[in-house]
Amino acid sequence: MYTLGIDIGSTTSKCVLLKDGSEIIAKSLRVGGLGTKGPDSSVNDIWESEEVKKAGITKKDLDRAIVTGYGRRNYEGGDGEVSELTCHALGARFVFDGLRTVIDIGGQDAKIIRLSEDGRMTNFVMNDKCAAGTGRFLDVMANILTVDVDDFTKIAEESTDASPISSTCTVFAESEVISQLANGAKMPDLIKGICSSVASRVAGLARRVGVQEVCCMSGGVAKNGAVRKALEEELKVNIAFDPLAQHFGAIGAALWAYNEHMRKSKSANK
Repeated sequence: MYTLGIDIGSTTSKCVLLKDGSEIIAKSLRVGGLGTKGPDSSVNDIWESEEVKKAGITKKDLDRAIVTGYGRRNYEGGDGEVSELTCHALGARFVFDGLRTVIDIGGQDAKIIRLSEDGRMTNFVMNDKCAAGTGRFLDVMANILTVDVDDFTKIAEESTDASPISSTCTVFAESEVISQLANGAKMPDLIKGICSSVASRVAGLARRVGVQEVCCMSGGVAKNGAVRKALEEELKVNIAFDPLAQHFGAIGAALWAYNEHMRKSKSANK
């Protein structure tokens, strides 16, 4: 049985093709989320992937596709849609056994999800009203510094004294960073301060629901080692990371599709 998970975020689109609810056959990621060609391109990348072609899988073999993420309600290429909270919890639990807390930082929002021992979502909190503490904040700062955001981790490691970013608003923080640059602040110290600022905002959300290990990060910002390290220091917990972190939502959607298909098949056979 093959199921497809499609996660349409604000800045990227991710897909995962799952076999029998347990094996990832192929995954894809395209820049461009809601309102762009990103979702269609990401889906097409799955069917054009070497793994899928080698396995002889075609679109006719697909049993069900579920869409999640920021743009799920405006995409017509799936068989249904499910909340990104549910899908990130499912996808992260697929990778990390015994997972109890998911810290998801995306392009436009941040979410903290608490899970029970058996993996059910018991509580969550979300920040979707302000760019502070999101990937958008990091992108804005990277643009000011003319540095690739993917290089933040490496550069921050050179810091000897992080420059504090006190503004809670992205616009004011932008002015603060420009001012610190003019006053001779070192690039590594600024970048470490920026990453610590994101961690501080997200940690504030996390404390509202409580953080319990095993704890992991999901979403694109999970790749930022400087943010992960700052979050660990803020929350005093180890934060697990897996290279699949940006695909957790798509994995969860594919799992939901599998479980849903199995339920309907059982009902039809009664």
